[in-house]
Amino acid sequence: MPDEFRFHHPIRVRWSEVDPYQVVFNGHYLNYFDVAITEYFRNLGMRFTDPATIGGAFYVRKATLEYHAPAFFDDELRIGVRVSRIGNSSLPFTLTISRAGQTLVTGELVYVNTDPATRQPAPVPETVRQAIGQFEEF
Repeated sequence: MPDEFRFHHPIRVRWSEVDPYQVVFNGHYLNYFDVAITEYFRNLGMRFTDPATIGGAFYVRKATLEYHAPAFFDDELRIGVRVSRIGNSSLPFTLTISRAGQTLVTGELVYVNTDPATRQPAPVPETVRQAIGQFEEF
């Protein structure tokens, strides 16, 4: 599955992210996904956290994770990120976390763009559509 992604971000598991058995606590995988999505946008030349520069404010609408194998303290992880399609107001991200080619976690995060003033759904800005479309080649 990692070969299906044009973008990858490395993360090393820190001591604060593991339980007494040195296994990553399950909630940290969402944080890893979030960091990788921020870096995906940085790679596109955009600050995902700045509504003024991207034309909206994105919020998570749905998060789905499937655990295949655990990660451990000090593992070097590779997070694959891709946008599977662009909806009217939504950006569904497909993600994977792997270690040395072994898939540990797969998931999907669906972000919805909103108007920063009203926090109501708004169309994905054209600049975001173009940047993602060009990068993902669709």
